[in-house]
Amino acid sequence: MSQPREIAPGATYLLTRRVLRRHLLLRPDAAINQLLVYALAVSARRYGVEVHALCAMSTHLHLVVTDVQGVLPRFLQFFHRIMALGTKVLRKWEGPVWDHEATSVVRLLTQAAVVEKIAYVLANPVSAGLVRHAKEWPGAKVDVVELGRGALHATRPSAYLDPENPQWTEEATLPLALPPGIDQENAEAFRCQVAAELERLETQALAELERQGLRFMGAERASKVSPYERATSFEGLRERNPTFAVGRDQGDARRTAAAAVHAFRASYRAALERWRAGVRSVLFPVGTWWMRTFHGASVNDVVTPTWIAPT
Repeated sequence: MSQPREIAPGATYLLTRRVLRRHLLLRPDAAINQLLVYALAVSARRYGVEVHALCAMSTHLHLVVTDVQGVLPRFLQFFHRIMALGTKVLRKWEGPVWDHEATSVVRLLTQAAVVEKIAYVLANPVSAGLVRHAKEWPGAKVDVVELGRGALHATRPSAYLDPENPQWTEEATLPLALPPGIDQENAEAFRCQVAAELERLETQALAELERQGLRFMGAERASKVSPYERATSFEGLRERNPTFAVGRDQGDARRTAAAAVHAFRASYRAALERWRAGVRSVLFPVGTWWMRTFHGASVNDVVTPTWIAPT
């Protein structure tokens, strides 16, 4: 049984979803880019999710978002379904698109964590040895200069989506929002922090490729590989699936965050035991989503802090 997860309105996350068996189904071409931007724009608007950064690799997808209304599971279900069904049509693919493992959901609890994870997302094509600089990647992505002030646009894909259905508008726009706690006055400083971290990751990736005697594949080759092939680079077993991130040099923030996770899980399990015993008046801890949504359980609505200040 999976661990219970707190779904808190206003929380910011790094989201990662992988393609089945590392097939290159999301190979960066115009059709997939159009589908992804359109599906993400429609899904984000439907569920009030703010998108801060994204990068679509051939085998997986990274997003950094803020779940304003506390409906992250609904958003993920809707978005991933559109992407899967649209991809099956575009690629003439039979069977599942997404890996059997659940979406990786990492809550970002400090501004340092947001900076580091956005840079990590943008640097993915460089770290994978595909392009020398993140801005060269031909897949759907966000550039540093667009953070908090740009927007992505897409017309409705002709594959899968019914033009007669009013929910599939002819065009969709995905505004790129600033993360919580960052206003327009310090937006440029925030972008500079991300740019500096991105440069560090790019330099690190270049040094690693040189150490191994390898070369970057290049954007043109990456966009022409067969989507039915599978990635051949080594990838270790994903033994860890972190719940949260606080960033480097954040004092006791990690300990504080871990204590909060343990407290939520303990409170949830205690409430669940009473529920199973037939006590329907039991109060589940704030952030309980599944029991409230599917069983009508009562949930504590006391607002908890979204961010942890470093100490």
